[in-house]
Amino acid sequence: MSKLNVFVLSAALMAGSLPLAFSAHAADAPVAVPAPTSSSFEITEFHADYKPFKIGDIVPDLYRTKPYQIDAWQIRHLPAPEAGSHWTYMGGNYVLITDAEGKIVRAMKGEIFYGH
Repeated sequence: MSKLNVFVLSAALMAGSLPLAFSAHAADAPVAVPAPTSSSFEITEFHADYKPFKIGDIVPDLYRTKPYQIDAWQIRHLPAPEAGSHWTYMGGNYVLITDAEGKIVRAMKGEIFYGH
């Protein structure tokens, strides 16, 4: 065999064994677990009808009416509403409000619908 053929053959053998060597070391390395992304859609402030809102504010009566109430919260990937509250839609966001007074308890970006 010529020196060139031996060189090419040895280079090919070495290149073929490199992925095995790296995979053995990669298996020993700790695996990073991503943080939960469910809260990545949660917000504390938002705008609706050219007005800023934050957690604890009272929503206008319009958003407490049946057309704005979200009953199918599961298909929108929203958490279950707490007792005495329901989800509504304001300014492109999903907002959890109390049934009694319309106080904002929690808010999620509207992109949560597409984020899963």
